[in-house]
Amino acid sequence: MEYLFIPLSSYLLGSIPFGFILTKIFLKKDIRDIGSGNIGATNALRTGNSLIGFVTLTLDIIKAVIPVIYVKFNYPDFIFIASLSVFLGHVFPIWLKFKGGKGVATYVGIIFSLNLIYGFVFIGVWLVTFLISKYSSLSSIIASLTIPIYLAIFDTTNLVFFIIMFVLIFYTHRENVKRLKNKEESKTKIY
Repeated sequence: MEYLFIPLSSYLLGSIPFGFILTKIFLKKDIRDIGSGNIGATNALRTGNSLIGFVTLTLDIIKAVIPVIYVKFNYPDFIFIASLSVFLGHVFPIWLKFKGGKGVATYVGIIFSLNLIYGFVFIGVWLVTFLISKYSSLSSIIASLTIPIYLAIFDTTNLVFFIIMFVLIFYTHRENVKRLKNKEESKTKIY
């Protein structure tokens, strides 16, 4: 039963499109018609309502924390299945024809639930990169790459999982990478 329940429930939690829901309720707009058309926190900031952006960020983190922490303490052998499922739920939500966000906020929830040190490494690298570049996408790519590099040096136990996560995050940012390369990427204001 766990083989079905854990990935399915994690996927369904991950697929709750908070950015879409919040902009619909409070702004009467479809977030997919704004900015990049993405449903995540960065695009929610582009609605002009910072509160919606930060609430989206918080809820996208929490929706990952809930299943990952639950599985961590009750079914530890399934921890990486739950983590991957909640991430894929956010990126490919069933409710929005499998067109979701880029998964970074959800990944933050996953990584902090798995290991606080990894989480603080990720956030530290993200913040430093963002303060220098002002590109949310670049910060996310570099921070997610930092984790497998960190693990390769200090602890190779979960290295394969975090390499997979980096590849997925790079994939979800493939259009951003093109824009960065062509110097067309928009800088992000977080206030």
